[in-house]
Amino acid sequence: MKYAFCGGKLLDGTREMQPREGLVLRTDGDRITDIVPEGTDLTGYEVVDLKGGYLMPGLINMHVHLAGSGKPQKKQRDNEKLVKTILSTGLTRKVAYGMVAGFAKKELFSGVTTIRTVGGLADFDTRLRDDIRAGRRVGPRILAANEGISVPGGHMAGSVAVAAHTIDEALEQLEKGRQQGVDLVKLMITGGVLDAKSKGEPGELKMPPEVVKAACDQAHALGLPVAAHVESPQGVRVALEGGVNTIEHGAKPDEEILRLFKERHACHIATISPALPYAMFDRSVTGASETEQYNGKLVMDGIIDCAKACLKNGIPVGLGTDTGCPYITHYDMWREVYYFHKFCNVSNAFALHTATLGNA
Repeated sequence: MKYAFCGGKLLDGTREMQPREGLVLRTDGDRITDIVPEGTDLTGYEVVDLKGGYLMPGLINMHVHLAGSGKPQKKQRDNEKLVKTILSTGLTRKVAYGMVAGFAKKELFSGVTTIRTVGGLADFDTRLRDDIRAGRRVGPRILAANEGISVPGGHMAGSVAVAAHTIDEALEQLEKGRQQGVDLVKLMITGGVLDAKSKGEPGELKMPPEVVKAACDQAHALGLPVAAHVESPQGVRVALEGGVNTIEHGAKPDEEILRLFKERHACHIATISPALPYAMFDRSVTGASETEQYNGKLVMDGIIDCAKACLKNGIPVGLGTDTGCPYITHYDMWREVYYFHKFCNVSNAFALHTATLGNA
């Protein structure tokens, strides 16, 4: 249908955007066709009066796990065992797929019109993407990775990622994703806050550099970009040297890392939301150990440092929530935008630009 949105304040998603009035935004189907002055002939359009409200592009969430709700848990659970149970019968798979679809709908209703999933259950994410496209489900556009590729003992291995013992197994999983119609490939290169057994090792390198390079080479040959979970300078360097396109989370970069970002035309996806509760919430509330809080602060500082350095050096920075982690729900993209403004010292306009046109 054709709609004409009138009587509002327009935020167009550009870098230094300011609210503009006296304009009409016209759409046809799922596309914005043009922006015209008030008084333009609107024959054939259904007119929507915004009554002084704001109109902006839909938010884009670059880092989503649709398998998790974000509900806080004081005790770590065995995610691998839980996923095996979920996928064990037709009934449990059906229930789980309905849950995943519900989370996607919640993303849409929070103002997020596109998400990029970076680790999920089986082929649920590509299935849901196609169901939404076909009108069988309500939700945002989805760029889907399905299951990520990890290594034995690696980040999320056995839950939303498959543990590859060898290069051949990693490439087999990549081929499986291709057959499922994935839009991108996700690698779990380092550990994370909840994987670490001691202070200072949340980003311990888990995936060998040769596996990273082989997976990136094959993905690129298939026309698929590669996103990578990395939370240490060593992990960022290995990822960029191997050919990764987007660094998810990140760590404080040195000059060599910044050079690699530019040379490889790679981007940084900042995810401040999941580290913040571990870094800043009272442990009596979160149930986090002293080690987890220490590592959470280390990771949060690394993400912020990476984002600031990339912005300073003209390297693109995107935003994602890492939804599914404790305290990070599917309606929290607004919070990530606020954190980006608060902790990375960018303007409100630039934060909104990053979550819309920048992420696009």
